[in-house]
Amino acid sequence: MIRRAILSVSNKSGLEELGAFLAGRGIEMLSTGGSARTLQAAGLDVKEVADYTGFPEMMDGRVKTLHPKVHGGILALRDVAAHRDAMETHGIADIDLVVVNLYPFEETVAKGAPFTDCIENIDIGGPAMIRSAAKNHAHVTVVVDPEDYQAVMKDIEANDGAVGDDLRRQLAAKAYAHTGAYDAAISNWFARELGASFPERLVLSGQRREVLRYGENPHQEAAFYVGGEPRPGIATAQQVQGKALSFNNLNDTDAAYELVAEFDPQKHGPAVAIIKHANPCGVAVGETLAEAYRKAFACDPVSAFGGIIALNSSLDSETAEEISGIFTEVIVAPDADETAKEVLARKENLRLLLTGSLPDPSSRGSTVRSLAGGYLVQTRDDQLTRGDVRVVTKKSPSESEMADLTFAFTVAKHVKSNTIVYAKDGATVGVGAGQMSRVDSARLAVRKAVDVADAAGHSEPATIGSVAASDAFFPFADGLLAAVEAGVTAVIQPGGSMRDDEVIAAADDAGVAMVFTGMRHFRH
Repeated sequence: MIRRAILSVSNKSGLEELGAFLAGRGIEMLSTGGSARTLQAAGLDVKEVADYTGFPEMMDGRVKTLHPKVHGGILALRDVAAHRDAMETHGIADIDLVVVNLYPFEETVAKGAPFTDCIENIDIGGPAMIRSAAKNHAHVTVVVDPEDYQAVMKDIEANDGAVGDDLRRQLAAKAYAHTGAYDAAISNWFARELGASFPERLVLSGQRREVLRYGENPHQEAAFYVGGEPRPGIATAQQVQGKALSFNNLNDTDAAYELVAEFDPQKHGPAVAIIKHANPCGVAVGETLAEAYRKAFACDPVSAFGGIIALNSSLDSETAEEISGIFTEVIVAPDADETAKEVLARKENLRLLLTGSLPDPSSRGSTVRSLAGGYLVQTRDDQLTRGDVRVVTKKSPSESEMADLTFAFTVAKHVKSNTIVYAKDGATVGVGAGQMSRVDSARLAVRKAVDVADAAGHSEPATIGSVAASDAFFPFADGLLAAVEAGVTAVIQPGGSMRDDEVIAAADDAGVAMVFTGMRHFRH
């Protein structure tokens, strides 16, 4: 039976309604600060915690609920005689309902507040009350989320003034998750402030966005959680239309958007990336978004069917019409104009996601991957700069070849290793992904380019006159020679093989330019 409640919340949503409900059932309410003022303004009878404990708030509110009359009332086991005796001796009353949510620490950090302000928004008394109530959930109900107020009120009505065991346990579990996520946010912020990329103890937390229909395969269960480093993309996206996203949709859409974000619309112009099974099957830049789409699509029209399309600029109606020509699972972009939305509305199953902005590819944030019994954590892969490139052959690449080499190497960064990417005029013309042998990747990309040329009735594949990028060094000259046979005029690769001299000599003999980056782009 709930006879007494303490309410101390940062988020005041629903507080007046809950307070009125409790007052209507004759439940005494204790409260602090702004929560007490909100309830009093609603005409409700509330006792200040300082009046209840007989001990004033002090130190700018840092000490107010940290008192035996509060925590004793929450933690006491009602069915243990020694606990009841202690309560009677020290004038401690039962507190049966704890409604608490915490100072807005993450919001304060997100605003760019000074260090001292962030420190002041670390709640102490709130987590202590929540953890006390959750520990004693056999006797006490703890509520940390305004979304749960209705369920609690309904349960109190259904159980003649009490909250049932099942709901109390569920709320206790949620309470510990709440304080755990809060502490994780503080811990990770401190690590960033200290410049610690890899703190001794890694703390992860996420808020469940939705339970998915299934995982990678129908027999697997899955859910989507949002958390960690604030970053525009899938976590910030608004789904304008289309059916629910699947696990694979989300994974592929993230891969597509991270790739297209490599191309700054102000610097590189409109860019489009088409992804299938987490690998790009076409990437291009163009004078317009529609042109970039056509160039990207031309790389591998067969694989583009049922793919994910990412744009680095606001979707316009011309591009929307082009995309509507084939079946597409997802389109993701920073924004879309109203006419483009109307065009896509004809495809009711197509998902349109608008993120508001592009992620920063130069961000030094971390990526996390699970493995049996632990996690692998690494900083995000760096971008290539022109200053990193070193010509190692007798022939130097032309300015246009250098632009295509940089483009191809950037795309290779987002293709599963081993990777070979052929590019020409700011567009991929062949992508070889995920092969155990680098020479096989080179040949696979050419094979696909030949198939595209045959289907289009062209006399030769687009790899003729293209450039090639390799995500890692050529261990032997055979991979380079496969690219030369495909018709490339220039090659970009990290270098660093024991046989670099052989590979350079092979490039010189073939009359192609080659540059080393000193940077590898493995992606597993």
